[in-house]
Amino acid sequence: MKHVLSIAGTDPSGGAGAAADCKTFCAHGCFALNVITAVVSQNTQGVRGYMDVTPDLIADQIDAVFEDIDVDAVKIGMVSVPETIRVIADKLKQYTPRVVVIDPVMVATSGHRLLVPEAEQTLRDILLPLADVLTPNIPEAEVLTGKEIHSLADMEAVGREIAAMGAKAVLVKGGHRVEDATDLLFDGTDVHYFKGQRVESTSTHGTGCSLSSAIASNLANGMKLSDAVAAAKHYVFTGIAHAEPIGKGHGPIHHFYELYKKAGLI
Repeated sequence: MKHVLSIAGTDPSGGAGAAADCKTFCAHGCFALNVITAVVSQNTQGVRGYMDVTPDLIADQIDAVFEDIDVDAVKIGMVSVPETIRVIADKLKQYTPRVVVIDPVMVATSGHRLLVPEAEQTLRDILLPLADVLTPNIPEAEVLTGKEIHSLADMEAVGREIAAMGAKAVLVKGGHRVEDATDLLFDGTDVHYFKGQRVESTSTHGTGCSLSSAIASNLANGMKLSDAVAAAKHYVFTGIAHAEPIGKGHGPIHHFYELYKKAGLI
């Protein structure tokens, strides 16, 4: 069993952040580890507030994991302040995990910028170059590059530009596209398109967290990158299509649908 570490914020409603990460790791047959960067008060209707964990405690959590357990992959989510970003980057350089997947949580679904400009710059300069795979959605890719995205050609251009900043591979997620939900992967050499069927559903809470965590799990399990992305996209699509109605807003995906189906529970 592979060991996959989530470095992310909490979600007491269980659909996003560290909760979604750990459910996704387990759904892929991996042992879930987690380091908390922020305690977040949120539910299916939105974020109410959060408190950042101190850099020293984040560092201590990371040390506690790596000094005791072999880590096969790391997935990084919410990193809201420069101090958090710097300490995580330092620890990644210290422990050099084999796989690092970063989901740059920069823009809320509402369009609200989640990071102050200094934190955005720190993420771009210090953390992004440590990514084996970076998974921005379209608004986040626009923030990273300062370019607007209106087409697949634009997605490819910004994917290449972000890779030039240091990320080994960039998956520009197309969930904000009107025509379809096609994602684009630039692996440093080639471009891969992953066509996606749009599902009419309100169960989309934590989809970005779950997708990046599925990619990290698949890579830990030995899949090549393009296959890992394709399988992760299918996993999230299935989770949305078969989600249970939970909460009054945008509910979570069904992280364990395939396992429950095989077990005869559904």
